[in-house]
Amino acid sequence: MIPKETVDKIFDAADIYDVVKDYVNLKRAGVNYKGNCPFHDEKTPSFVVSPAKGIYKCFGCGAAGNSVKFVMEHEKVSFPEALKILAKKYHIEVVEEELTEEKIQEKQTIDSLFIVTEFAKNFFKKTLNETDEGKNIALSYFKERGFRDDIIKKFELGWSPQKRDALTENAVKAGYKLQFLTETGLTIAKENDYQFDRFAERVIFPIHTLSGKVIAFGGRTLKADKKTAKYLNSPESEIYHKSKILYGIYFAKNAIVKHDKCFMVEGYTDVISMYQSGIENVVASSGTSLTVEQIKLVRRFTKNLSIIYDGDAAGIKASLRGINLALAEEMNVRIIALPEGEDPDTFAKKRSSEEIEKYIADNEEDFIRFKVDLFAEEAKNDPIKRAQLIKDIVKSISVIPDRILRGEYIRSTSKQLNVSEEALYSEVTKILRKNFEDRRKKNYGETVKQKPAKPQLPIETAGIYSEIIEKEILNFLLTYGSEIIEIEDAEEKISVAEFIISEIKNDDLEFHNLIYKEIFQDYENYFSDNAESVQDYFLKHENEKISKIAAEILGPKQELSKIWQIHGAVNTGVEKHLDELIPELIDTFKLKIVQLKIEEIKKQLAQLQRSDTYDDQLNRLLEELKVFDSLKVQLTQILEKTALL
Repeated sequence: MIPKETVDKIFDAADIYDVVKDYVNLKRAGVNYKGNCPFHDEKTPSFVVSPAKGIYKCFGCGAAGNSVKFVMEHEKVSFPEALKILAKKYHIEVVEEELTEEKIQEKQTIDSLFIVTEFAKNFFKKTLNETDEGKNIALSYFKERGFRDDIIKKFELGWSPQKRDALTENAVKAGYKLQFLTETGLTIAKENDYQFDRFAERVIFPIHTLSGKVIAFGGRTLKADKKTAKYLNSPESEIYHKSKILYGIYFAKNAIVKHDKCFMVEGYTDVISMYQSGIENVVASSGTSLTVEQIKLVRRFTKNLSIIYDGDAAGIKASLRGINLALAEEMNVRIIALPEGEDPDTFAKKRSSEEIEKYIADNEEDFIRFKVDLFAEEAKNDPIKRAQLIKDIVKSISVIPDRILRGEYIRSTSKQLNVSEEALYSEVTKILRKNFEDRRKKNYGETVKQKPAKPQLPIETAGIYSEIIEKEILNFLLTYGSEIIEIEDAEEKISVAEFIISEIKNDDLEFHNLIYKEIFQDYENYFSDNAESVQDYFLKHENEKISKIAAEILGPKQELSKIWQIHGAVNTGVEKHLDELIPELIDTFKLKIVQLKIEEIKKQLAQLQRSDTYDDQLNRLLEELKVFDSLKVQLTQILEKTALL
């Protein structure tokens, strides 16, 4: 368990903007920052970070919380693990007991996979730098590739020994379970109880998450044997999904934001050589076809993606297919073809960063135009190939969501291929219609059209509205609880919190929403002695649901509540209108509770009438209904002038 003083120290150090900007491209919006939400797919930024309040909120999916909550959600880790990640970022020492064999066994599977992966990374690094075998074979290889010591250290490169079970043997001796070694793919276990290392006798390239945690490895053999696979990668596991990660993203993310551009190459050494040459905003797909998840990962930081290809026309043609996915995600895709016989690794080694940048500037080309140029020559005298090329280009244009951009591409393609704009528009329209129809069928199926059923009225409307009012009450408590207000007919001034609590307690009012009820009760107990720290208390609350609601309430507001607008609070500030707002809010809450009670009594009366039971219970309910109807009229008259209903 992490001591409370250490937890507080981490919370104090973990500036929300500083934490989130490592994952999201944020741009200033007044006193706050805005960006695309990392928790759901969106094209218009609705994710807001408030440095002043230390919280984030997405107006699209509702995600909200503090810096620790953000790391928990983004990295899919527990509260203690999120604290450790932030402690590492801010160089805060976390003193915990060493993990015993028993504690390792008690750990959840996912935590255990991270633990054995971290052990493997350190083992490979140590073998590279501290053993004769590692120095003579692997370190010599890296030096021959031209990698500097600082780059080898930064990318945490390593060596897996020639001994077939070296890693497995060391890990088991250190207390790590074979189960987790095999689940990460580090160890391959045969039925006859024989185990061996997947990456034996290979140089190692660790694969990092956005936060820098190692989740998998790539291993390259140094043998010339053609029967041996040149590269091996970790298999899919609970912590590693190759379609969702890009090699080098951890090292590149800040440079991507800085330059508002991401370069994509194919392999590990391509990334490292480019990075060493000064092009730091570079990642690799690691030999896999580009996926939607990988594109979205890049799009968190920039919409500008430049793909660098080897100078091999056949290879380029074969790998262009996945780029339509990037166009569909509204990425600005450009292509850079290197000189024939070159790849990013060899190209970067021979040139300075200035020379690389100049080559890119001179040779970078828009994807659609590049594609037309690449295939036009071979299709020039072949009508069938030419028709196929046109259809292929049209298909790429059709996935672009922006209509204006589609139109621009149609015009330029018309000139390049000498095809009428009308013909291209017609083909694009056909594809768009087909795609729409396919989506319709997928979503609704091939159902026979039927007359729609008569829509049902909403159930428990008053209950739903009551919850809105309840959240508004919590809003005023958390935001203005210490503010002093002057209530008409009251003998003395009183704080917002004292007034609300006394009104709710004196009239025995109950919250409809259970979590809101818990927050109110917690607030009542905490506020009297800790008014100054109440916001901080709820933002850091041990109950995740409560801390999230607190972040939603205290976070930036997309729209002002209706009750705030009634007295002109939009223009003059809420604080100046608390004397009127607070009593009206409580009266509105009372009215909604009365309405709920009336609905409940009417249901009970209907049940009694169906059973033909006309006794004292019926009379009692009728009397109650009369009382609550009278209360409803009184409260409605009080609130009529405010237009709250």
